[in-house]
Amino acid sequence: MAQPKSPPKCLHLVAVFSRHRTCLEWATTRIEDRWGALALTSDCFDHSETRYYERQMGSQLQKQFFVLQDFYDPAELAASKLESNAWEQEVAQTANFPEQRPVNIDPGYITLTKIVLASAKDRAHRIYLHSGIYAEECLYYLDHAWQPRPWTYPDYQRPDFQDFFHQARDLLRQRIAESTRRQL
Repeated sequence: MAQPKSPPKCLHLVAVFSRHRTCLEWATTRIEDRWGALALTSDCFDHSETRYYERQMGSQLQKQFFVLQDFYDPAELAASKLESNAWEQEVAQTANFPEQRPVNIDPGYITLTKIVLASAKDRAHRIYLHSGIYAEECLYYLDHAWQPRPWTYPDYQRPDFQDFFHQARDLLRQRIAESTRRQL
């Protein structure tokens, strides 16, 4: 009989996008204040593969990724998404921006074998967690590369995003090795 085990070590990965630099900066500060120190920050990327968010968020969106320093408990994913949704509402309610949704904050996590994102939208490939939040494995690691699923967002397949995800995976490997050495 299989015995339950602790989940693999992972790091908190957060994607933030907006057309307003001030929203990206605000989200960065909020993430650090609530979830901890940042270990990696990506460049700002053009978020132009889809027009899905344009009606709510406007055009010329910029996306940025953050990886937090400490290990992350994947059981906290739904709570992280609920908290980030509340932050989005907080910004929208300031009425400082013309868009209905000035910022989008998507928490997830990265393991050595996958990248998982949280969503409040149900789809056939998403697994229900709790409180209206679902988990989606959007990339998996095989043959020294991040591999997409049929549902993987087009931007997550871009070489520049993939480069950042490789950096994040390398950081995780390093943190796991350091943790193992400390336990010896």
